[in-house]
Amino acid sequence: MKEEVHELQEHAEQGQHDSALAPASLTMAILAVLVAAASLLGHRAHTEELLLQTQATDKWAYYQAKNIRRHNYELFLDLLSTSSAPVTERAAEVKRKYQREIERYDEDKKEIKNQAEEVEKERDLQRRKADRFDLGEGFLEVALVITSITLLTRRRVFWYLGIVIGLAGVAVTLSGLRLH
Repeated sequence: MKEEVHELQEHAEQGQHDSALAPASLTMAILAVLVAAASLLGHRAHTEELLLQTQATDKWAYYQAKNIRRHNYELFLDLLSTSSAPVTERAAEVKRKYQREIERYDEDKKEIKNQAEEVEKERDLQRRKADRFDLGEGFLEVALVITSITLLTRRRVFWYLGIVIGLAGVAVTLSGLRLH
C-alpha cells in the first residue's frame, strides 16, 4: 500500500507540471480511495462469512449431539423391550419417560436444524456480497492502472477507458451492498 501511495504522489507531482494531466491525476486519487473502500467492504464481508460459518458449524455439532443422545435413549428402550424381566409398573414408567425424551429431542433437533440452515443462508449471502466487493475492487484496480497509463503516454483515451472501467467497478461494488 505504501508503494501505491508513493506512486500516486509521484503521478500527482507530474500532473502539477502538466495541467492537461491534472484530471487524470485527480481521477487516480479518487480511484485509489474507491479501491480502499471496496477492499474494506470485501474484508468485512469475508470476516462475517467466516463468523457465520463457525456459528453454523456449532449449530450442526449441537444437532449431532442431540441426535446421538436421542439414539442412546432409543437403544435403551430397545434393550428394555427385549429384556426377559417381568414388566412392572416402574419399567413401564421408565419406558414412557425415555419415549418422551426421544420426542423432546426430535423437536429440539428440528429447531436446531432450522437455526443452522438460517445461519447458512446468511453466510451464503455474505459470501455473495464479498464476491461482489472483490470483483468491484478488481475493476477499480484495473481502472487505476489504466488511468495511470495516461500520465505515461499523455493519451486521453486511457483516462476515458479508466473512468469507464472505474464506473463498472463502482456499480459492481454497489450491487454488493444491495444484496439481501
